[in-house]
Amino acid sequence: MTVDRLIRIFAGSFILISLALGVEGSPLFVSRWALAFTAFVGANLLQFGFTNVCPLGTILRKLGVRDDTTGGACCR
Repeated sequence: MTVDRLIRIFAGSFILISLALGVEGSPLFVSRWALAFTAFVGANLLQFGFTNVCPLGTILRKLGVRDDTTGGACCR
C-alpha cells in the first residue's frame, strides 16, 4: 500500500469509528464527546486540502511506507 491510500483508509476508519462511538442510537455508543474526534479528523483533512501538509503522511513515510511513484502521490 502507498501513503496516499493509507491516509484515506485511516481517515475513513477513524471517522466511522468515532461516529459509532458518539451517536446515541448506536449500539457501540460510549459518549457524545467521541464526535470531537470526528471534528478533529475533518479539520485535519480540510487543512491538508489547502496546505498539502499531512502529519500522518510524514509519520508513514518515516515508518518506511512507500510513496506512489506514478506522479499522483500526496503530501510531498
